[in-house]
Amino acid sequence: MLTPQKARWALASLLLISGGLQAQLTINPTNEHPNPYDADAEFFDLPGSREWGSTSAVDIDPDGESIWVAERCSANSCAGSDVDPIIKYDKDGNIVTSFGGGMFIFPHGIHVDSEGNVWVTDGRAANANELAANPSAAGKGHVVYKFSPTGEVLMTFGQPGVAGDGTGGDLLNEPNDVITAPNGDIYIAEGHSGQGANADWDTVARIAKYDKTGRFLESWGRIGTAPGEFRTPHSLAFDSRGRLFVADRGNVRIQIFEQDGTFITEWKQFGRLSGIFIDKNDILYAADSESSAVSNPGWRRGIRVGSAITGHVISFIPDPEQNPGGTSAAEGVAADAAGNIYGAEVGPRQLVRYTRKPQ
Repeated sequence: MLTPQKARWALASLLLISGGLQAQLTINPTNEHPNPYDADAEFFDLPGSREWGSTSAVDIDPDGESIWVAERCSANSCAGSDVDPIIKYDKDGNIVTSFGGGMFIFPHGIHVDSEGNVWVTDGRAANANELAANPSAAGKGHVVYKFSPTGEVLMTFGQPGVAGDGTGGDLLNEPNDVITAPNGDIYIAEGHSGQGANADWDTVARIAKYDKTGRFLESWGRIGTAPGEFRTPHSLAFDSRGRLFVADRGNVRIQIFEQDGTFITEWKQFGRLSGIFIDKNDILYAADSESSAVSNPGWRRGIRVGSAITGHVISFIPDPEQNPGGTSAAEGVAADAAGNIYGAEVGPRQLVRYTRKPQ
């Protein structure tokens, strides 16, 4: 039933969508910037004959050179698998450690904090087909784990296998990403199912905030297109000023907030973002894995590199596929202290390393 409140939301969203589309037309696609990088899709191997699964999760260790990744167990789901989805590589691509086997359904986002602890989101519970094939997959998903660098579980947010309703802090619903602020506060982006224009108004789409002990503090956001509303808040990053960047994928924008949730501004020049990463020099790396003629006309998929201070795009690594379908190119992105870029790909199922071309 369409309540008066939902009717008001619907009308407001239609107006904002109309205005947003008009505004988007004034932003030329940033497809023609130079690409100063070479790609290496063979740099990383998995143990034995294991093949890569889909991955959207990559981050850099505090040492500035080691790479952490979470992949979906040689498939697009870890249901029924006991292989370790969380893997650490050294700068030369050698495996240092791995863990997390049997704990996940859908590893989605990863964050390595300043102490080297590894935070990983499990983005959904097992579906009916997965449960029928693998009953042991029950009771997993909709959680965020904090691991020590050696794989000890230090904290758990949410209740495994139980989806929240977007209120309070005890339960989570499709956590996409997690990040910690310099003071230790924890931010979790929830809601993966709301990026379509026909998403139900009850779909969860919010940022939940906790203190460093895990005590729930507040949350903001709901499904919608207005400032502070989201259609799949897919990835999180902080700049050097402590501003929180949210890749609001379904709305084809970055939203920037103060740490208390106060809206600052939005940017659309980086494409339809699945992943964002900001380094210590405020260089912003933005992974667009879903732009299409329908969702973001005229824009190519790939990784855009620019400034988190000015918002200027300075370079673009295009998806090698000219007319891609589904999800392609990097969905997760990170960059090490030497400026090498790492793209975690869901559709092609690989982790790609990008290095500067010789001058």
